[in-house]
Amino acid sequence: MSRWKSVKARQLLAALLRIGWMVAWQKGSHRRLRRAGWPNYSFAFHDTDEVGPGLLAQIAKKTGLRPEDL
Repeated sequence: MSRWKSVKARQLLAALLRIGWMVAWQKGSHRRLRRAGWPNYSFAFHDTDEVGPGLLAQIAKKTGLRPEDL
């Protein structure tokens, strides 16, 4: 059983912003996020898109997100 649950992209972005990521630039639904000490991360989801557990796990490895951050 996965520790991750599906969430809307807007909830995911809000969680990333809470843990210290900032939007460096945005064009449409594509956003480049940055955080000191981490490589930039491209976030390309519409706010109402559903992000599943597998993709959340991949995003977590690149951003430091934890299930309790959501």
